[in-house]
Amino acid sequence: MNSEQSDYASKIEVRTTADGSPTLYVPSLNEHYHSHHGAAQESRHVFIEAGLRPLLAAGLGQTRPIQVLEVGLGTGLNALLTLEAAQVAAVAIAYYGYETVPLPAEALVALAPQWAANPVLSQAFSKLHTMPWGMPRMLVSEFLLTKVQKPIQAVTLPATRYNLIYFDAFAPEKQPELWTETVFSQLYAAAAPGAVLVSYCAQGQFRRNLRAAGWLTEKLPGPPGKREMTRARKPA
Repeated sequence: MNSEQSDYASKIEVRTTADGSPTLYVPSLNEHYHSHHGAAQESRHVFIEAGLRPLLAAGLGQTRPIQVLEVGLGTGLNALLTLEAAQVAAVAIAYYGYETVPLPAEALVALAPQWAANPVLSQAFSKLHTMPWGMPRMLVSEFLLTKVQKPIQAVTLPATRYNLIYFDAFAPEKQPELWTETVFSQLYAAAAPGAVLVSYCAQGQFRRNLRAAGWLTEKLPGPPGKREMTRARKPA
């Protein structure tokens, strides 16, 4: 982590959102990691219900692990809710999370109580944030996690691997380098036929960049506090 990233991480604040779940706030960007209307409910709505659940309903994961790529691993909220849903559905997951700024220890201490009522998720939260970068580890049985501390646009992704992409970067005005046609073309090439990409964002330029990269897009109702979200699909 360079000095700029270290300074950024040191100034992260923990805040409680409207549904009682915590999120992080970055004063230098005036940006929350998740919706202040409800962090956990936003994650479930956008990434689990609109992304993972339809794939499970279609039978994906019955014969081989579902390959999930997340851009913006952050607090690990999306990964842990995916783990929870996968255990209920009895499917295996291979999860790849890209993140450039690891969380400071004090933020992890403040976030940990969110998972205290579920021993499996509590242990998985701890392991997620202490495991080494770049080395696959089983968080629990049938959930393989690989954390990558690199910008997504700086890596060469394997072709046609991923079934599901969580695009959870900071908003386009905060991280414009991630919301480009070039990045979405990169993800399109890495997506398996029929793969789904979901994001909380519903910005028009975002959807146009997705379509220019080959994705088929649709607008869905957003989580509480947000009118719309985006789901995209690679043709089968």
